[in-house]
Amino acid sequence: MRPVPVMAVRRVPELWRRFDVTVRDLPLGLLILAGSLVPAFHNHGTQLGGLPARPFDVLAVVAIALQCLPLAVRRRWPIVCLALVSVGFAVDQLRGYHSFAGTAVPVALLSVGSHLERHRRATALLFSAAYVPLAVALYRLGSGAESPGEFLMYYLALALPWGMGSWLRSTRVAEAERRRRVAEHTRTAERTRIARELHDVVTHHVTAMVVQAEAARYLTAAPDRLDQALTAVTDTGRRAITDLRHLLDLLNPDYGTEARTQAVGRLRTLVEQTRRAGQPVEFTEEGTPAESTGSADFVAYRVVQEALTNALKYAHGSHTSVQVHHGARGITVEVSTDGSGSRAGSPAGSPGGSGRGLAGLRERVDVLGGDFSAGVRTGGGFVVRARIPARSPS
Repeated sequence: MRPVPVMAVRRVPELWRRFDVTVRDLPLGLLILAGSLVPAFHNHGTQLGGLPARPFDVLAVVAIALQCLPLAVRRRWPIVCLALVSVGFAVDQLRGYHSFAGTAVPVALLSVGSHLERHRRATALLFSAAYVPLAVALYRLGSGAESPGEFLMYYLALALPWGMGSWLRSTRVAEAERRRRVAEHTRTAERTRIARELHDVVTHHVTAMVVQAEAARYLTAAPDRLDQALTAVTDTGRRAITDLRHLLDLLNPDYGTEARTQAVGRLRTLVEQTRRAGQPVEFTEEGTPAESTGSADFVAYRVVQEALTNALKYAHGSHTSVQVHHGARGITVEVSTDGSGSRAGSPAGSPGGSGRGLAGLRERVDVLGGDFSAGVRTGGGFVVRARIPARSPS
């Protein structure tokens, strides 16, 4: 005999959840129905009013069925379930069957409290009012051994499963609201991240293209240099398209580390592109990158990209220095610009600068547990520094 595969056993709950909720609720009603028809359980159920026990007959089976079978719709139509179960329970008690099927009443009340969405208060008042004539009839038909207080105690006992169901419903609603807030926060964070990526990619390349195009206007007398300038504009546009494609890959559920690796580690190309735009850049890269850097390489690339973009926009023509140091514990980046350019100054302090790019960089570095600073340096100019730990989560 071959053992049942483990995967097949694990799939049973999943297959069970695919059935309609009525099919999944029916076994409970059938179980109570079967237990109620067992001779040993006859007249051993709920006894309210002290009526003498009566042998089971056809009407007893009908009363038991009314109490048990409606449990199949206890989640889909909870009011219908409670109404049918209540009718069956009333017949059961008034005829003196006292069957085990009375167990279905608290189950129906629990279901109403948990799954009824509208008219909850009206339903509670209606069924409470219906209990009064049943209690009066049972008191008059009974032996008088039970006092009115015992009927009240039974009513309070029935209110307990209703209250439990209401608590379950409120808990479920609160959990749904929490998940909605988490989903909304996740969507907002994702939109912010994509907007930040667009800012980094588009701003840098478009700035370089604008600067290169402006320089080309003054090179009409030198065809060779004009051709080089237009070629640089074309190359920058192609790189912008490539980076945008990598950004769109972020929206792909199959996106992984391969696409990100292709988009980072191109600091020399980035520096060369900035030089072609007319910005004198001195580039220094030291150390050996760690085996596992996590998102550090990617963030380091964005720091250099944003700093060079700001240098082009606000200190065009000024000497710029890019220093990148790879260590065992992370990457250190420093980009400094002299204050001797045509529009030297910080992005936040210039008329066209909002500082949004630097704020985005600070958020990136802070998420990875690093340090970031940007500001005017002594003697003029602007400097951006970042320490980005390696092996940080993405």
